[in-house]
Amino acid sequence: MPKEDTIKIEGTVEELLPNMTFRVTLENGMTVLAHLCGKMRMRNIRVFVGDTVKVEMSPYDLSKARIIYRQR
Repeated sequence: MPKEDTIKIEGTVEELLPNMTFRVTLENGMTVLAHLCGKMRMRNIRVFVGDTVKVEMSPYDLSKARIIYRQR
């Protein structure tokens, strides 16, 4: 699937889960499970509860997402 087909939306981290997984509440009120993208893992970017993040979702599975950016 090309990257142009993904859905990008902002949300807030609500809960930290094991294995670098997070429960994120999106702007539209949905709650999804999200994990860090590879570049954020490589650069050791930390994400905490309450952080505003930008997530990328597949149109085929709207219950999972990938965190691609953490707001400062």
